[in-house]
Amino acid sequence: MNALDLLYIPLALVTAPKWASKRRRGWRERMGHTPEFPPKTRPRIVLHAVSVGEVSALRQLVPLLTPHAEVIVTATTDTGLARAHALFDSGATVLRYPLDFSWCVARFLDAVKPDVVGLVELELWPNFVDACAARGIPACIINGRLSERSFRGYRHIRGFIERRLRKLRAVCVQDSEYAARFRALGAPADRVLVTGSMKWDSVPPAPTTVEGAAELAQQFGIDRTRPLIVAGSTGPDEEALLHAACPPGVQLLCAPRKPERFDEAERALPGCVRLTHLRAGTASPGSATGRFLLDTIGELRKAYALADVVVVGRSFGMLHGSDPVEPAALAKPVVIGPAVADFAQVVAALERHRGICRVEAAGLPGVLADLLADAGKRAALVRGALECIAAEAGASRRHEELLTGLLPGPVRPPTMPANGTG
Repeated sequence: MNALDLLYIPLALVTAPKWASKRRRGWRERMGHTPEFPPKTRPRIVLHAVSVGEVSALRQLVPLLTPHAEVIVTATTDTGLARAHALFDSGATVLRYPLDFSWCVARFLDAVKPDVVGLVELELWPNFVDACAARGIPACIINGRLSERSFRGYRHIRGFIERRLRKLRAVCVQDSEYAARFRALGAPADRVLVTGSMKWDSVPPAPTTVEGAAELAQQFGIDRTRPLIVAGSTGPDEEALLHAACPPGVQLLCAPRKPERFDEAERALPGCVRLTHLRAGTASPGSATGRFLLDTIGELRKAYALADVVVVGRSFGMLHGSDPVEPAALAKPVVIGPAVADFAQVVAALERHRGICRVEAAGLPGVLADLLADAGKRAALVRGALECIAAEAGASRRHEELLTGLLPGPVRPPTMPANGTG
């Protein structure tokens, strides 16, 4: 037990009612006990991504790494773990990330024995970083980002953060603004590398069809002859906003970001049909009000494929936006609200290419009506978004070069990304 553990224990006790109410699973794995692990025959790379968005960003990186090493993808949340299994079970090992108590971290590292660790975005757990450094395991931040809001908070504990940043082999960030913030927190300037965002690589090219989309429409009873707005990753009060903003005769499907909000979202969508109720046989397909609630995890892509217009949620209230890249890559015209702090650089890039429509809540009804009435405007948004995605791609390859360069044995020498320190 160390000083950090002594800090964590009372913190865990104080917050116990909150996390206990979420019915978290996998407590044995959270304590560092992994399932039986095979003997090590190849170098191992651990990629840790906290939840669904970070896991999805690894879509192209994992297959790039598998020729060079055995890849272990870890996640913290149940939804992130489910997404990792869906994406990577055929090519990587998927495990739950341990709690940051020193004994949990030690059990995990003793079992997994990684040669390199990549921490996606900002998963800078101090005991884990300290343990990797003590064992000589190179650890890096990959696809790093640090919002202004997080930066302001971390400045109050700069010394604590700096000690961990200096133990990392590299801090690979999405853009020069994030690079400046990491350097301001004490990351050595020569280890901060601008590698771009893997989110641009994480979505496959727009297919003619998405597997399971037609079946989803049939299950819901969606009328394919009428326009459909799909609102993804919605947050508090947004379902009511979208219901009111939806033009007459247009169908609306909402997919809340958090499962604990499903019941609240149902109340905000009068007469809606819930997918889980349909599958349980307690509801009939079709909705007289044209309202549908996607209350499952992992099927949002299918819903996006059905949309005439996509609205990206968590962007009209007090939250900080959701990822617009997936619907944009599916060649769907995308609308987003004003609150996009967590995806500011992604939205800014799409805006530079005129590939997204950003609107205040008051203007949402007019924008939706205008887009649905004008196929040319929808096509222009799609064209700009696809141009943007093509221009921004390549971060996964740069991360692959860096991570494999840190592996032991005759792989190849470490290769820094071509765009250097930004």
